[in-house]
Amino acid sequence: MNKEHQSVLQIKNISKSFAGQSVLKRISFDLQPGETIGILGRSGAGKSTLFHIVAGLTLPDDGEIILHGQSVTGHPGKIHYMLQKDLLLPFYKIIDNVSLPLRIAGVSKQKAHKMVQPLFESFGLSGTENFYPSQLSGGMRQRASLLRTYVNSNGVFLFDEPFSALDAITRRSLQQWYCSIAREMKFSTLLITHDIDEALFLCDRILILENGTFTARIRLPEHTSDFLFSPQYLQYKKEILERLHTSK
Repeated sequence: MNKEHQSVLQIKNISKSFAGQSVLKRISFDLQPGETIGILGRSGAGKSTLFHIVAGLTLPDDGEIILHGQSVTGHPGKIHYMLQKDLLLPFYKIIDNVSLPLRIAGVSKQKAHKMVQPLFESFGLSGTENFYPSQLSGGMRQRASLLRTYVNSNGVFLFDEPFSALDAITRRSLQQWYCSIAREMKFSTLLITHDIDEALFLCDRILILENGTFTARIRLPEHTSDFLFSPQYLQYKKEILERLHTSK
């Protein structure tokens, strides 16, 4: 089968300038089913601009975004974007927060609840349906936010530092959980991060973005949590640090 038809998401020759300043220069890559790609780079490298274009919030000057074989360039709402903050509505119960995308789409409250209820167990949220966000820990709120994103997604996620607001222990626990559920449910994920350890832990591939272009594309071996304590991990981290340093 043609690789182009296997990809769930294709970013084709994306370019973008603001006020005559080039921010992205003919960016291209594809996301495969069940794959996690990390976009790693300093602040100002163009990561957020790229995500806004992929999410349909910003039009590129040139290029195209293809989702499941269809162009979604400039069409917001086709690919869903998860930010650092969970953005749960404080006066809505968790089940109402999670089912909100369905309600906006015109599904009745009763039917929406029935549709999302079976997913609570898979996302480790059983028993929280009638809680309010303030009654949950930060990690549980992020799980609820992810479930809400999943309910209205095509199995493709855009993550912008989604775990960075959590403490280190909760963050690592949630990263481990996400690796597990992403494999189980075959999520395809595009991740923005400044955290090299997070990228190495979560990703199948890492793309280093500097000055509007990819300066390195690194494919990681299949690994478990022990990978973070291996000599191989240190070699990858050293390579990434050196590439980021030399791209100044």
